[in-house]
Amino acid sequence: MRNCLSVLLALLSLVAAPRINGQTQPPTLKKVAAFDLPGPPGKRFDYLTIDPDDHYLISAHLGAGQTYIINLRTNKVVATVEDTPGVEGVEYVPELKKVYTSNSGDNTIGVVDLHTMKVIKKLPTERKPDGSAYAAPFHKLYVSDERGRAEAVVDVRRDEIVKSLHFDSETGMPQYDPVARKVYVNLQDQNLFAVIDPATDEVVGRYPVGRCEGNHGMTLDPEHHRAFLSCEGNELMTVFNLDTHRPIAFLPMAGGPDVIKFDPGLRRIYVACSSGAISVFHMDDPDHYRKLEDFPVQKKVHSLAVDPETHRVYAPEQEADGKAVARMVVYEAVTGH
Repeated sequence: MRNCLSVLLALLSLVAAPRINGQTQPPTLKKVAAFDLPGPPGKRFDYLTIDPDDHYLISAHLGAGQTYIINLRTNKVVATVEDTPGVEGVEYVPELKKVYTSNSGDNTIGVVDLHTMKVIKKLPTERKPDGSAYAAPFHKLYVSDERGRAEAVVDVRRDEIVKSLHFDSETGMPQYDPVARKVYVNLQDQNLFAVIDPATDEVVGRYPVGRCEGNHGMTLDPEHHRAFLSCEGNELMTVFNLDTHRPIAFLPMAGGPDVIKFDPGLRRIYVACSSGAISVFHMDDPDHYRKLEDFPVQKKVHSLAVDPETHRVYAPEQEADGKAVARMVVYEAVTGH
């Protein structure tokens, strides 16, 4: 009986494994840990970011209005930061030991002191602050007010909003490019990619993203001058050349794509897809990309983070097989594809 069960499990694993060029491939990720978060269960999570100095994972629990500080070495929650209603974005500023939260519940940007693990200030902003990016040489934080169709610019030395840039589109995820020293932001209603000069906080370019529709998520490969866009409107992962300002590749993703992250060490792009998958892509070289698989996960997984040091992928779950949960799942990358 035991031998029959082993054979059945082996056959099932072969059926589930992705096939590339007619050959069965091992999964790209392996679940290595899962741990409960303070909850409440069944509430949506949003962005994650990593503090590499203190080895913290910072997780926004949007539906709970809480932000978790998690020790990456022990997988333990070391603090639950409250007073972050509807928290969506989280951004770490290393030289100040602060985290900035985008609080859609009260339309504020929260300033969290990592020494006390408490909110020390709130900055009123426009409607539905979402993703954010930090331009370290300029000491500025850029926060997309998605529904307000704006980009708030925060001087982190004074913790004040010094400018708001307005657009004719809802604003998606911004990113700072340390090589080009520019800030990029998705104009998701217009399928445009906007470029901001942080020296002047002026918009210096707007470029179409081709077949990509609803370009909300973004991550960068600054070394090779590439941006990777998560196109929610038609479920395409789009590669955008930052030198020519043109898209160069479109690859299909699983349904419900949201947060996208790049692991430069493995040259992998991961996209959290709420239909129940993490879409995984590989950069063969800066001009050529291929999809590895839609790695199956629980449904309603909207976000993930990649630790570039360990190559581990972290994804919060709000349900497991239809049951409400609040937990973080840890995956190790399986290489050799």
